[in-house]
Amino acid sequence: MHAETDNAMLLKVEGLSQRFAVAHDVLGRPSQWLDAVDRVSLDLRRGETLGIVGESGCGKSTLARSILHLTPPASGRVVFDGVDLGTADTATLRRMRGRMQVVMQDPFSALNPRRSIGSSIGDGIVGRGRRKRVRDLLEKVGLSGDDYGRFPNEFSGGQRQRICIARALGPGPELLVADEAVSALDVSVQAQILNLLAGLRQDFGLSFLFISHNLSVVRAFCDRVAVMYLGRIVETGPTEQIFNDPVHPYTRALIAAVPIPVPGRANGARVELLPGDVPSPLDPPSGCRFRTRCPHANAGCAATAPPLAPIASGREVACLRVPVLRRGPVWTTPTAPEAASC
Repeated sequence: MHAETDNAMLLKVEGLSQRFAVAHDVLGRPSQWLDAVDRVSLDLRRGETLGIVGESGCGKSTLARSILHLTPPASGRVVFDGVDLGTADTATLRRMRGRMQVVMQDPFSALNPRRSIGSSIGDGIVGRGRRKRVRDLLEKVGLSGDDYGRFPNEFSGGQRQRICIARALGPGPELLVADEAVSALDVSVQAQILNLLAGLRQDFGLSFLFISHNLSVVRAFCDRVAVMYLGRIVETGPTEQIFNDPVHPYTRALIAAVPIPVPGRANGARVELLPGDVPSPLDPPSGCRFRTRCPHANAGCAATAPPLAPIASGREVACLRVPVLRRGPVWTTPTAPEAASC
């Protein structure tokens, strides 16, 4: 078991890759692979919230599951609080998983309909006083301790998500992975859950990996942002810098495509969207995976996969054409604080 000593660093991911066999030959051997996550590196400090954004199918949820070792990565390292999860023994990994919890997208399928919510929340609580702890958690997420014996079908979608959050808090985690945790909820309920999560972050000293396709939510909730495209991180940095000064063409396109009113443009006016379709992850482009949709791509982009390299303090971009991109915007990009609403 490998340990590291940076007390401020809670999570460090180095070169993580995840692949799945999607076809087999007549002998049952894998004959085709899907590289869902390709050499991703990122870090998360204590008390920090990192947003992971990108189009559907880019690998965000697979990355989260690999970090949590729900699906062990094919290669790379995940170091949580100084412990390399890939070399940890079973007992250590079980203990670490208690400190890393997840809230999934669909609160309707996340709870066993045959079990009371009290028993579901109590599964992760060890020791005496379990019932009291469950009742306290229910009240902490805005429900009543008297709901202990009720069943999931008696609650609305927003209430069920509060129950899922209480269940995630049961083991006393330090890291909470929110995987599209508000996307299945009504807009007004989304705001309530986000306010709840923000309060819990302060009360429990939580760190968050916050996966979302809603840019306004990410901008409001996250300290830093990592942008994914076809399994790779293409840009990272502090949230406001990413939104006010996006560098990678894909990041610019994501922000520019958000349908919001911009001063000087008629409401509903057409904006220039990202051209082309997302390539198949079974056969991604060589070199830079974004090159088939990028207006600045050249022959070098097809030959070389750009590394994630620093361009400023706290900013990293995976693009060989950064000097060209820094001369001016590729797409019309809104910069007002309210400009990233979906």
